[in-house]
Amino acid sequence: MQTNLADFIKDTPEGQEAEAILRACVHCGFCTATCPTYQLLGDELDGPRGRIYLIKQVLEGKEPTEKTQLHLDRCLTCRNCETTCPSGVMYGRLVDIGRKVVEEKVPRRAQDRMLRTALKEGVSRKWIFTPAMKAGQMLRPLLPRALKNKVPAREDSGSWPTRSHARKMILLDGCVQPAMAPNINAATARVMDALGVELIVAAREGCCGAIRFHLNDHDAALNDMRRNIDAWWPHVEAGAEAILMTASGCGSTVKDYGHLLERDPKYAAKAQRISELTKDLSEILPAFEAQLQQLAGKIERRVAYHPPCTLQHGQRIRGAVERVLDGLGVEVKLCQDSHLCCGSAGTYSVLHPQIATQLRDNKIANLEKTNPDLIASANIGCITHLQSGTDLPVRHWIELIDSALAAADRVSPQRSREPEVAT
Repeated sequence: MQTNLADFIKDTPEGQEAEAILRACVHCGFCTATCPTYQLLGDELDGPRGRIYLIKQVLEGKEPTEKTQLHLDRCLTCRNCETTCPSGVMYGRLVDIGRKVVEEKVPRRAQDRMLRTALKEGVSRKWIFTPAMKAGQMLRPLLPRALKNKVPAREDSGSWPTRSHARKMILLDGCVQPAMAPNINAATARVMDALGVELIVAAREGCCGAIRFHLNDHDAALNDMRRNIDAWWPHVEAGAEAILMTASGCGSTVKDYGHLLERDPKYAAKAQRISELTKDLSEILPAFEAQLQQLAGKIERRVAYHPPCTLQHGQRIRGAVERVLDGLGVEVKLCQDSHLCCGSAGTYSVLHPQIATQLRDNKIANLEKTNPDLIASANIGCITHLQSGTDLPVRHWIELIDSALAAADRVSPQRSREPEVAT
């Protein structure tokens, strides 16, 4: 695609990156076939090809309008189009650049601006979000349905391991997961403890930066990333093997730290190292497959697995969760159109509830057709969103393994090992 970027952006790093991405696009249209919003709305401007055209116009100097902003806002950033694209167009980066430019040129209406500010400042700050979620859970029976869908029932996280091990990994606790589903990280810590790995939650770590970044507050998002790097770095220097992610949305963002901070002379090298160390849980556990099978035995469950977009399209990890569960005897089923987004997409289900609900209902219908005992996924947003549309339990897949280990310990307590102390 030929480009002629306007003076305001053509000589900037963002402009140069955007131009390279635009020039890679051949407008073949393969991306429209796998775009969830195009499938629902049938509008070319609500598909990747149309949005690329809109961004190109804006970067070439055409003044954007509220309509331009709406079409870009309605993108889920699921990046399914990147998986489909034969030319390797990095659409996710392009839409981030385009949205930020449009955000600076098109004033939002007061109500929209207030909602986005509340999401950026409230959801990403654990000290605000956690008490707010606890209050919501207390009042949950009284909440209207739309709000109740965003407030999962309160759950017990169980115990956190106290043993010390020579092998250590860093765990991102995150901003919303500890309040919404505290058992996920605790279950991960228990499983890794059984495998002889200690998980460390660094003081002062927090939101990965994804929430602010995808709401176009890039400067604040980069500060979130710098804070995490500072929190993790002493543990990296002490020899932590990996930075383990239990939420694929966070993992996709942290793996991008090296790129996003590459022009920061103080943080560029550290950010690149952090990205290299970051691993989704499904990348860690295959190395422990034999040990897991010995400890957990067989898990005889029928599971419909929903692979999050941030895992299969963002991180390009496919089949890993299924293989781990299959090795433990789980009958794992992928539903029809498993490549499509469930509609959660970070804050998308709050900002665009009608589209998100339709995508959720389509996904649930396909998942339930596999006749599962439960639904599993790998991202807190997907889990919460899907659970609001079904009576089947929706859990993180690591919780299945944690339950199996606990059951095996009850049957054969001698499996539990004596505490190991690092020397």
